[in-house]
Amino acid sequence: MSRENWSKDSWKSFPAQQQAEWPDQQKYDAILQQITALPPVVFAGEIRKLKKRLADAAKGEAFLLQGGDCAEEFSECTAPTIRETMKVILQMAVIMTYAGERPVIKMGRIAGQYAKPRSKPTEIQDGVELPSFRGDMVNAAGFTKEDREPDCQRLLTGYFHAASSLNILRAFTRGGYASLDKVHAWNKEFVKQSAQGKSYEQLAHEIEKALTFMKVIGFDPETVPQISEAQFFTSHEALLLGYEESLTRQDSLTGKWYDCSAHLVWIGDRTRQLDGAHVEFLRGVHNPIGMKIGPNHDMDEIKRIIQVLNPDNEWGRMVIITRFGKDKVDKHLPNLIRNFEKEGFHVLWSCDPMHGNTYTSESNFKTRNFNDILSEIRSFFEIHRAEGTVPGGIHFELTGKDVTECVGGAQEITDLQLQHNYATSCDPRLNAQQSLDLAFLIAEMLRK
Repeated sequence: MSRENWSKDSWKSFPAQQQAEWPDQQKYDAILQQITALPPVVFAGEIRKLKKRLADAAKGEAFLLQGGDCAEEFSECTAPTIRETMKVILQMAVIMTYAGERPVIKMGRIAGQYAKPRSKPTEIQDGVELPSFRGDMVNAAGFTKEDREPDCQRLLTGYFHAASSLNILRAFTRGGYASLDKVHAWNKEFVKQSAQGKSYEQLAHEIEKALTFMKVIGFDPETVPQISEAQFFTSHEALLLGYEESLTRQDSLTGKWYDCSAHLVWIGDRTRQLDGAHVEFLRGVHNPIGMKIGPNHDMDEIKRIIQVLNPDNEWGRMVIITRFGKDKVDKHLPNLIRNFEKEGFHVLWSCDPMHGNTYTSESNFKTRNFNDILSEIRSFFEIHRAEGTVPGGIHFELTGKDVTECVGGAQEITDLQLQHNYATSCDPRLNAQQSLDLAFLIAEMLRK
């Protein structure tokens, strides 16, 4: 399908799923006009740079690490919170780069992940039924009528929080905080505290020797950007189409349209209808596009969506994020890969091992088991190797805080310990320790 008959508001002629019901349409339109007049959050040149790197990952020459909050909260838009999340991703990346012997693309679910799709439009507590919480960009998490009323002013608040988050990310990654020698110091701290620390001491020593050697021969972190700085990209689900449209801008150099709310935007399992508004909107922007695929998918529809979103079959355009669960990945992933290979689709394969492995614990907490997450990741790598395709990325929900939301890992968090620091407003996240445990294990799979 050609982009010639596309405009940034052509999605309005298609059915749109998972949109908020704004009570004041006139105020909503005025808010979007304000956002349209504001500067973009990211720039077209940065998006093109990411697309090129994702093309490398799709060919096996790099690896995508995408992680962050299930749903960002406005109250957590602080320098320490952003720093800790970024630090975990940087730590994971340096482990996977060195031990996995492959460049790692660092991408956060950050600076825009303020809206969430819901399986039901309402929820019931103590016999009271109210609209579901749809993320801070739509309504509030508190369970009152006032909290759950959609407020379009939150769209503007979301824009400013996204811009602030990206500003601090750029300062941290380019101002010396992300220097490799500092990241290595964080890793040494992890190795010291981890129950599996002895297994990682050799790796930590090897990294230290490599950094020392580079410094001895003159690669000073003060003067070499590859050591002192880090490229960090942002992503979120392109859910609220009015907001995404208002940040869609035409690049002055190329004349192409980009959704400048994030470097990569993805389409979810609940919004990827072939004749839907989300597919119509995303087909016209030139960002890399992620698409989540769960076990309940129609293969013919998936293939047609790929053809609509990537008519030129560009490398780096499509990131396929599979989310099957440990018990279903063996059944669905091989067939998906074979169909894509038969069609000759150029895609980057990424694994979301979180969403398909969610369950309610005996203590009535929504949680995920570290071993289940690891099991799906292992299956993801093994299946791709058996099919002769490239396992190109991982998609995590994680936080830099010491939360107790997922059971297991080197800390051996139990069901009874979930209550100690269960802080998520939506889905359970890996904490920093669990995330780094996985980084070493993924590095081993990459090295194989």
